[in-house]
Amino acid sequence: PESCERNMAKVYLYNFGCSANLADGERMLGCLERAGHSEASTPEEADILIYNTCAVKGPTEDRMISLLKAAPKDKKVLVAGCLPLINFERLRREVDFNGVVGPAASTEIVEAVNRILRGEKPIILNFNSKPEVNLPFKPSNPVRRIIPVAYGCLSSCSYCCVRIARGRLRSYTIEEVKGQVERAVRAGVREIWLTGQDLACYGLDQGLSLAQLLREVVEVEGCFYVRVGMMNPRFLLSQAEEVAEAFQHPKIFKFLHLPVQSGDDEVLRLMNRGYTSGDFKAIVNVFRRKVPDLTLATDIICGFPGETEEAFQNTLRLLEEVKPDIVNVSKFYPRPGTPARLMEKLPTKLVKERSRMLTALAGKIALERNRRWLGWEGEILIDEHGLHGTMVGRNYAYKPIVVNGKLKLGEMVRVKISKSFQNYLEGEIS
Repeated sequence: PESCERNMAKVYLYNFGCSANLADGERMLGCLERAGHSEASTPEEADILIYNTCAVKGPTEDRMISLLKAAPKDKKVLVAGCLPLINFERLRREVDFNGVVGPAASTEIVEAVNRILRGEKPIILNFNSKPEVNLPFKPSNPVRRIIPVAYGCLSSCSYCCVRIARGRLRSYTIEEVKGQVERAVRAGVREIWLTGQDLACYGLDQGLSLAQLLREVVEVEGCFYVRVGMMNPRFLLSQAEEVAEAFQHPKIFKFLHLPVQSGDDEVLRLMNRGYTSGDFKAIVNVFRRKVPDLTLATDIICGFPGETEEAFQNTLRLLEEVKPDIVNVSKFYPRPGTPARLMEKLPTKLVKERSRMLTALAGKIALERNRRWLGWEGEILIDEHGLHGTMVGRNYAYKPIVVNGKLKLGEMVRVKISKSFQNYLEGEIS
């Protein structure tokens, strides 16, 4: 009889947020497919809509809540990711959902979907696990694989709510990470993203280090490149020489994501970042000495409580001096459960004005940095589809280069850079 058949669902996944969250989404789909459920190609076809949420900033959380409220009423809605742990009260108050799971859900997502199909309303908010390393996943890009090397971090930044969602550091062993890289390369992957909340503290819970991990990963056989994720200067400072040496290997993209957050030491103290602006500059100098043509990305929080006019000018001066290729500027928003939410906020108008000035300066520097690549010739790895039929590739410094032509993902092509823009370069196939 029909009632004996397992009830299977078609699911549609919306993914938001950082690369760790994208990796979690790929793993959720893999686990659901292994359990017999299937991925719908459009939201209309789905029985259950899964929202893998991010809530790192106030506006991001607002956007998630709006999207969830606008979800079609004839679909079941499952909320996953960081939002449920960061602001469950608001989620429960404002959103009509059928189930909730926390970040990095693997077996939990299968349990939640099965229980929703049985008419239950599961709320599964444990996050202490580190998902089992060999879980199935469904990659969103066939030539790019996102591999989480750890969950959680060791910092306690006064503004950050992600640690509430992701918890203390839990690293995978070097063997576990290396095994995933080997499997990915065998499957035809050409670009590996090593990701985590803070790669600089990788392995410190196990007596391991990031430099050790990188030295081992590049030993995997095959033609592939590694992009190293974000690192907090606090934990990179003591190992900068060693990690910069590991970056010299041809398989590692010359791309360093090092969030400074402020160029003012008093603001950094209020943020509880655990380093000074001088420490940040020292790390950048080590990397630029050992890795010429480094692409430097950084993040800045604008208008943090206690940011005086002088402190703001210090941040502008730092940008002028260090000249990062990429600056992600965020306005400060108090987040639930963080010490900074109790600090006195600056006037909104002032924060907006400072944010505009920072963004303008960052854009000017980015264009200046990209102009240095005009006329460069070399190989790029085609790793994504661009707009209007173009393709996007990356050179050894992880610069995005837009090219025209009938090209396939994973292909290596030789190009010459003909145009430079603030956020990308344009190349002709040579």
